[in-house]
Amino acid sequence: MPSWILFALLSAIFAALTALFAKAGLKDVNADLATAIRTVFILVITWGIVLYKGLVTQIQSISKFNWLFLGLSALATGLSWLFYYRALQSGKAGEVSVVDKGSLLFTILLAFIFLKEPLTPRVLIASGLMLAGMLVMVWR
Repeated sequence: MPSWILFALLSAIFAALTALFAKAGLKDVNADLATAIRTVFILVITWGIVLYKGLVTQIQSISKFNWLFLGLSALATGLSWLFYYRALQSGKAGEVSVVDKGSLLFTILLAFIFLKEPLTPRVLIASGLMLAGMLVMVWR
């Protein structure tokens, strides 16, 4: 199994735990404040890993292009988290997570447009199934 599949599966498992822990942690807490608190924890953990691995010196080799897109990614992540926590506060964790994973569909479309990744029949069928599953989960 390629290592990226293992890492992606671990990411999915931890994303599921994120939803469950966040839903429990949002009880009687403002979603924006909760997101800020979560971000501080993530900041400490990730910088701890960077320091432990001795990667700080590599900051000098990061290009302006990389800084720009890492910054844009951070902006998108922050907005995603704020909206996700707002949705979790009033919605069911399973339903919110399914709609949130609709980001897969947007990623496929945007990767096609901007990164020139191919839209093969396999990708289109999988995307259609994901969309159908998302609609079934939230259909009232």
